[in-house]
Amino acid sequence: MIAPLQRALVAAEQPVLRAHSLSMWGYVVLDALEGQPVRTQAALAEFIGADKSRIIGVLDELEADGLLERTRDPADRRARLVAITDEGRRRHRAVQTEIQRGEERLLARLAPADREALLRSLAVLVDELPKLGQD
Repeated sequence: MIAPLQRALVAAEQPVLRAHSLSMWGYVVLDALEGQPVRTQAALAEFIGADKSRIIGVLDELEADGLLERTRDPADRRARLVAITDEGRRRHRAVQTEIQRGEERLLARLAPADREALLRSLAVLVDELPKLGQD
């Protein structure tokens, strides 16, 4: 039941991402950096659940578009720090706003009590995700 909903939501987000010249991975990276503006590339990859080598191309594209900056970590010259730019924040917020509007349109089809119950239940499930593989 969750998988078809997830696929439909991702499909609905694709036109929004294309309109803002972002890939899904690009949006995921900007979203992570919006939460913690500076991370090492390795920490960022781990946080978003991507292989370090997988995100290099995504970071290259985002940097070329002026959405993030990469610098050497002064504490570890081998590491690179990734930081979101003002333009990256602006683009992230624009995409996030449009995605949230779509979610609101979908949720508006539920009765208010059902909507609140669904959102509470989803919050519980999100909190439980880290424990999923421990059972």
